[in-house]
Amino acid sequence: MAAHGGDDVIRAAGCVLWRRAAGGGVELAVIHRRKHDDWSLPKGKLEPGEDSLTAAVREVREETGMTCAPGPELPTSRYEVAGRPKEVRYWSAEATGGVFRRNHEVDDLLWLTPEATLTRLTYEKDKETIKAFLTARHP
Repeated sequence: MAAHGGDDVIRAAGCVLWRRAAGGGVELAVIHRRKHDDWSLPKGKLEPGEDSLTAAVREVREETGMTCAPGPELPTSRYEVAGRPKEVRYWSAEATGGVFRRNHEVDDLLWLTPEATLTRLTYEKDKETIKAFLTARHP
């Protein structure tokens, strides 16, 4: 990646949102974004003066309707968007309540097994984040 000054980096944050599955194990939330017609993880850009963890929790609430309890930080995802570097910091976060309602950004939310999540996600970078989550939970 080309060298860039810190000022032109797009900063975002999100979570691997999970809940305990009825039969044991976990289910992970994946969202469908209308604008991009993709399956992704809840995430979004930081607001001015906002720290990454606060942004991650806010984005989960805005996109999924869920409250969450953040856990360990996961590896940062780095890629380019329209020629600009983007960094997305992720946390593991357990869903603690809430109800999904379609909104202007997200039109569907699925709770899937980790295996089904890896199949459903559109982007390899999101799949790598899920693999890091699974490794962190099951060393």
